[in-house]
Amino acid sequence: MGTLSTFQTGSGYEAWLGYRRLASGEHGNSYAIFNRIVVTEKDEVIQTAVSELTRGLEGILGIQPEITDHGEHAIALGTFGNHPLIDRVFGAEIIAQVGPEGYVIKADKEKGCLAIGAVSPQGVLYGAFHLLRLLGIGMSVDELELVENPYNMLRMINQWDNMDGSVERGYAGESIFFKDNRITEDLDRIRDYARMLASAGLNAIVINNVNVHKVESKLITEFLPEVAKLAAIFRRYAIKLFLSVNYASPIEIGGLETADPLDPGVRQWWKEQTAGVYAHIPDFGGYLVKADSENRPGPFTYGRDHADGSNMLAEALKPYGGIVIWRCFVYNCQQDWRDRKTDRARAAYDHFKPLDGRFMDNVILQIKNGPMDFQVREPVSPLLGAMPSTNQVLEFQIAQEYTGQQRHVFYLIPQWKEILDFDTYARGEGSSVKRIASGSLHGNRLAGIAAVSNIGDNSNWTGHVLAQANLYGYGRLTWNPDLTSETIADEWIRLTFGDKENVVAAIKSILLESPAIYESYTAPLGVGFMVTPHSHYGPDVDGYEYSKWGTYHYADWQGIGVDRTLATGTGYTSQYNAPNFERYESLADCPDELLLFFHHVPYTHVLQSGKTVIQHIYDTHFEGAEKAEQLISLWDSLEGSIDEGLHKQVAERIAGQAEHAKVWRDRINTYFYRKSGIADQAGRLIYA
Repeated sequence: MGTLSTFQTGSGYEAWLGYRRLASGEHGNSYAIFNRIVVTEKDEVIQTAVSELTRGLEGILGIQPEITDHGEHAIALGTFGNHPLIDRVFGAEIIAQVGPEGYVIKADKEKGCLAIGAVSPQGVLYGAFHLLRLLGIGMSVDELELVENPYNMLRMINQWDNMDGSVERGYAGESIFFKDNRITEDLDRIRDYARMLASAGLNAIVINNVNVHKVESKLITEFLPEVAKLAAIFRRYAIKLFLSVNYASPIEIGGLETADPLDPGVRQWWKEQTAGVYAHIPDFGGYLVKADSENRPGPFTYGRDHADGSNMLAEALKPYGGIVIWRCFVYNCQQDWRDRKTDRARAAYDHFKPLDGRFMDNVILQIKNGPMDFQVREPVSPLLGAMPSTNQVLEFQIAQEYTGQQRHVFYLIPQWKEILDFDTYARGEGSSVKRIASGSLHGNRLAGIAAVSNIGDNSNWTGHVLAQANLYGYGRLTWNPDLTSETIADEWIRLTFGDKENVVAAIKSILLESPAIYESYTAPLGVGFMVTPHSHYGPDVDGYEYSKWGTYHYADWQGIGVDRTLATGTGYTSQYNAPNFERYESLADCPDELLLFFHHVPYTHVLQSGKTVIQHIYDTHFEGAEKAEQLISLWDSLEGSIDEGLHKQVAERIAGQAEHAKVWRDRINTYFYRKSGIADQAGRLIYA
């Protein structure tokens, strides 16, 4: 896999695709069928599936299968109607259950084969990866029969890579796509990344940062031949390539004097550039746009709105089947901290809700999971589900910007599960976020999930080896949001580290406990942004308190929290449907973990847990630092049970986390002791 002359075994480069050898006999009498692969189609995606199966079987079982176009007693793979053996195995009833990207896998003893059938080549590829996953975790396939369809249509990764080689909010090195304002020539590594994404079920990628500068604007013009080479790599893995575009491109690189979306010359410019893109990349996915957000240009400059801006681009893309993904991360980033009524949390809903029904049908609004910015704890965005006549895609962040920056362990799957299962009541009970993201709640044609990538050019891809679990888990969860956090963790561990039970148990414990540990020693009770400005790493309680970014906690000597109630605050709670509105509006009913997001309370306020706010802060920060320290011995217990190089990498990160947790503990506790003057009931050391 990839440049193994540079990245040797033990570096973490192989990730979950190391295809570790299983002990002989673990698959009973099924070995015979793995000696031959029967395939009749030349489609490049199906050939990718064959190549991956060959590679995987050699690694897992030590078998080099013969590739042939006929015969039985084999693995057969192909699309329905194009493979005689596939058509003999699967009847009309089971074929009817398989969707456009789905697949069916069946062990047929009568035909003496293991068959992977699908409607499309991409379904065949996903089926091949599923089979290898089952083999890799040691499951028998002798009686296998399953049908799988993805829950979400769009399963996307957003790279925040810049052409100078930097990665915005990147914590694993430089870009694998760009260097020195050029597209990289190391296509092997990009191919390996495509393999990783496809193996987890992802089908779309945006290769450049949403903050598009002048040089990146040229990706749709002079750099198109090189972009086409990248698209060709991803195409072989059934992944569509998208580009982030600069809304002001007609001015920046087009020589026009305006970017007004209603100007005929501007509309024509985008049509011509888009035609050029499709001439190079016929299956190009479309554009991702950040406009009128954090000083990025947009339609507001011309007195237009987001519907005007996105529809202009949608019009240019529509003849080719392309889509516009328009980010809803729009707010006043020049807020006066003295203004207690302007509330950044309200912004996305206030901007976009009135525009419902005005967007073309190939526009998708991309909505962050929360109303602020990927905090450790914040409520679900009320905009999700609030626009029934508009396509929506949910946005997560795999990159751990506010969750430890891949220096701390933070397994994100449990957090995402909570969000996906959250009931918005948009159409009454049962209106979960996962149904909104899939498009099934409102019958949207275009929908799905996107996430900010966490990879870079580090040898192990993600900086912290355990952060690979978030990339893998994101793909698995977007394919099937009903998978449990435990199941996903178990799969990833066995594929990455092997199946020794002490290894599986220890790493699973670390992953599953990590979100609660990190939340305990960082920002309490739904307060966010207590981090060092700009870098967002490490504690700085007042770092953003008097800033322009609208990220306040309003701590004083009496209390803390933001009053977002309709009765006395910013009115943000009214953006939620009942009964969520009533729950968040009520001080008595608001969940403890979100209390300070919705209410300003005295330090002596008693939580539902029975503790006061101030004692909760002290207790959680002491306990969180203690639990972070315990991770060291838990990880050390695996020395000799896993690869030495991988063990050392993680040991260094966990040791650093334990020390940093103490910094968080002492900074937060001291701050609130000095503010409140209330002592810790347990009498522990707080630096007054």
